[in-house]
Amino acid sequence: MQLQHLRYFVTVAGTRHFTRAAKLLHVAQPSLSQQIRVLERELGSDLFDRTRGNITLTDAGTALLPLARQLLADSETALREVQEVAQLRRGRVRLGAPPSLCASLVPDVLRRFHDEFPAIELVVDEGGSQDVVHTLAAGELDLALIITPLPGQEASALATAELLREDLVVVSALESPPPVRRGRIHVTDLRDQPLVMFRRGYDLREFTTAACRAAGFEPTFAVEGGEMDAVLGFVRAGLGFAVVPGMVAARSGLRVTSFAEPGMQRTISVAHRKDVVPPRAARELQRVLFEHLRSADESARLPPGTRLLLGPPCP
Repeated sequence: MQLQHLRYFVTVAGTRHFTRAAKLLHVAQPSLSQQIRVLERELGSDLFDRTRGNITLTDAGTALLPLARQLLADSETALREVQEVAQLRRGRVRLGAPPSLCASLVPDVLRRFHDEFPAIELVVDEGGSQDVVHTLAAGELDLALIITPLPGQEASALATAELLREDLVVVSALESPPPVRRGRIHVTDLRDQPLVMFRRGYDLREFTTAACRAAGFEPTFAVEGGEMDAVLGFVRAGLGFAVVPGMVAARSGLRVTSFAEPGMQRTISVAHRKDVVPPRAARELQRVLFEHLRSADESARLPPGTRLLLGPPCP
C-alpha cells in the first residue's frame, strides 16, 4: 500500500466522483481508476460501490477512510518535522532591529544563537523601527524587534509579544557642561538646548519631538539625520545632547542624565506576520531571545531602568 493510493482513495471518497477527483489530483481518470483497483486488490475488498454510476463507500471503504486520512496527516507532519530539522542545519533567519538594539541587545542574543546553531545564516536588517515594521509587513523579514504600540495598518497584520520597557535618558559629552546642575532632568530643561537628532523613521526622534511639543516648545536641532553611531559620535564631539535608550547609554561612555518622574520610556517587542508561521530557525531564535532576557533579569544584568515584560517560561 502506498501513500499515493491512499491519497487517491480519500479524494474519490470526498468527491464521490472519479472524473472530478482526477481533476483535483491532476491525473487521467483511467489512471486514477486503475490505481484504486490496485489498492482494492491489495486490501482484498472493494472500497466503492459503483452501481449505476453512483459512487458510494462500501463497508470496507467506510472503515478505511478515517484511517487513511490519519495516515496522510501523519505523513505530512513527519515530512514537515524533518524539513524543519533540516532548516536548523542549513537555514537562514532574517531579523530586523533598530540600531539602538543592534548596539545593545542583539549582539548577545545572536552570539548565543550562533553557539547553538552555527550552521544557520543570520541576516540582520538594521533600520528605524518604523522602517523595520514596513519591511516585516512586506514579508522581507522572518522576525523583528520593534517599538510598540504600532500605529497604522501594520498593527493588525503583525503578531507581537512585549519584551522590555526601558527608560530613555539624556547623554552628553563628559567635557561639556551637564544639561542640569544636579539631579534629574525635566523635558522643559531641553528648551533652547542643542539636540542631536536621529533621521526620520526613528522612534526616538518621534518620542523626543512629541515630548518637547507636549511641554510647549519645538526642539532645537544642532545636527539631525544621523544613525545611532553617528548620533553618539556627534554628542561625544560636544555638538549637543541626545535622548537615547538606557541600554545604549550604558555602553556609550557618555554622561548619562535620567529624566525626572514620570520620565520617558519605550516598549520593545518581538514581532512576526500573523498570516505566516515563522520558519523553525526563526522560532528557535525567538526562544533564545526569551531565554537570554529571562537569564539577564534573574542575574540583575539588565541596565537600570530596564524592566522585563515577559512572563515566566511555560512548564
